[in-house]
Amino acid sequence: MRRFFIFPFITLLLAAGSSLAQDVRYNFDKSADFSKFKTYKWVPIKGAATVSDLVDKQIKEAIDAELATKGLTKVEGDDANLYIGYQPSVGEEKQFNSYSTGWGYGPGWGGGWYGGMGSTTTTGSTSTIYKGQLALDMYDSANHNLVWRGVASKTIDPKAKPEKQQKNLAKATKKLLKNFPPPVKS
Repeated sequence: MRRFFIFPFITLLLAAGSSLAQDVRYNFDKSADFSKFKTYKWVPIKGAATVSDLVDKQIKEAIDAELATKGLTKVEGDDANLYIGYQPSVGEEKQFNSYSTGWGYGPGWGGGWYGGMGSTTTTGSTSTIYKGQLALDMYDSANHNLVWRGVASKTIDPKAKPEKQQKNLAKATKKLLKNFPPPVKS
């Protein structure tokens, strides 16, 4: 059940047609020397939610492509400088929409000191909004310390087409890794 529920997660960063932008945040170890990180290896994060193999592949390919532009090389062996893992999550929010229709007298006609009468109808509906989040963690392989963490959040559109999802995932990954490596302050 958990795996099935997380499947729509791919649309987290892929949401097509949503007017809300991704919310991206990051933090890093200010004492880490990011210039020494040249290679990385994917590692699972213990206790993290899982996604389907297809979604896992799409997320990793998008991140791999962006890290390559940053000068990092993916390796399979234990000689990687960084260990990288991600954690997906999806949450639900309820949205209540209401509107009123009707007629009635306003102040001076029938309201206020004259008394009044009228008829209004209020109609309401609720809808579920899915909010997805992707956290990307990078660990120094020498001491296993977390050196960088980025989190991207976005409203999910479960009706987005796969092509649009992949395009938006690439765009979101670029935004997520915009500040990696962190700027060096002198």
